[in-house]
Amino acid sequence: MDDIVRRIIDKSERLSIPCSRICIGVSIEQQKLWVFENGKPLASYPVSTSVKPPSCVLDSAGTPTGLHRVEQRIGDGEKPGVVFFSRVSTGRPFWDFDDDIQERNLITSRILWLRGLEEGVNSGEGVDTFQRYIYIHGTNHEDRIGRPASGGCVVLANVEMIRLYDQVPGGSLVLIE
Repeated sequence: MDDIVRRIIDKSERLSIPCSRICIGVSIEQQKLWVFENGKPLASYPVSTSVKPPSCVLDSAGTPTGLHRVEQRIGDGEKPGVVFFSRVSTGRPFWDFDDDIQERNLITSRILWLRGLEEGVNSGEGVDTFQRYIYIHGTNHEDRIGRPASGGCVVLANVEMIRLYDQVPGGSLVLIE
């Protein structure tokens, strides 16, 4: 776990990006997310990343790797389980939707929209995390948490997503490996 903090600091220094007070590390292999404050562990959560292999390429449906920043925070004050379409709250929880909609991996509770910080890796033409709409968000399929199951995003259980959202300010660095 301390290794991931060191890698966040090393990458931010190599890219001449100041390290944020709050940082997130995501392990695709372990299906786990850690939150650090000033390099010290603050919290950890099980997650689900893409069912496809990790990839930064547009339309790959893979979870992008590398250093990112929380570019936008969406969902202040929404109830747990509320569904977002195109980053706009429906005001309705996922269990109010028809079964055919609930089959999809819905975006629920809160959204942390990520921007890649490594040009040519997760930022720029054909590999841009932000343009791919890659988020950390809640899900209507909490039973899948802990194993690859998403379409590229990093997903958490709804209550944990709200907790994470409350811990993480905009601009926080996120390393996905």
